[in-house]
Amino acid sequence: MMEGQQWRWLNEPAQWHRTEGGLQVVTDQQTDFWRSTWYGFERHSGHLYGCEVAGEFTFQVCVEGEFTTLYDQAGLTLLQDDEHWLKAGIEYNDAQPMIGSVLTNPRSDWATGIFPGNPRRFWLRLTRLADCLRLQYSTDGKVWPLLRLAPFPPSERCFIGVMCCTPERQGLAVRFSDLRLTQPLGKALHDLS
Repeated sequence: MMEGQQWRWLNEPAQWHRTEGGLQVVTDQQTDFWRSTWYGFERHSGHLYGCEVAGEFTFQVCVEGEFTTLYDQAGLTLLQDDEHWLKAGIEYNDAQPMIGSVLTNPRSDWATGIFPGNPRRFWLRLTRLADCLRLQYSTDGKVWPLLRLAPFPPSERCFIGVMCCTPERQGLAVRFSDLRLTQPLGKALHDLS
C-alpha cells in the first residue's frame, strides 16, 4: 500500500526506517500534538508519517509499542490543518495504557478509556465519509468496535498517516504494519467486521 502514495514526514524523527511490512520509529524528546484545552499550550511537534488523500477513504493500521511513561502515544492521525485534526491510539495515562482519541476543531478535546486487550499490539481504522469521521479499534484485527463518531469539516484534501509522540521523554519504539488505504468501507455503523 505504501508504494502507491507519496508518503512523507511531518516532524521527522532522528531514528526511523521502512520495513518490508511497514515502518519502525523511535520518538524524539518531548513530541506532541495538542491545542489549548486545560493545559493552555499548543504543540505540533509529534511524528506523523503519511500521505495526502482526496475525498472519502478508509485507513487502517496495526500498531505495536511498549507504553510506559505518562502520555506515551502511538496510532493514526488525520490532519486537515494545524487547527483541524484527529489523533487516536494508545496513550499512557492514569498509570496504564488507555485507548483514546483527540479531536481538534480548533481546540483539542480528549476522550479516553480502558483498553480491553493487549495494548502492546492493536489496530485502528478511520473512515471519512462526507463531513463525518468513524473511528474503530481492534484487539485482534477482526472485530472492530466503534471508538468515536464525529463531525469534521469537509475539505478537498487532507493528510492521513501514522503518529507517535512522547511529551515527557524520548525513546518510545513503535512498529507500524498492515497499513491499508482504500475506498471507504460501506458497512453499517455497528457492523463489527
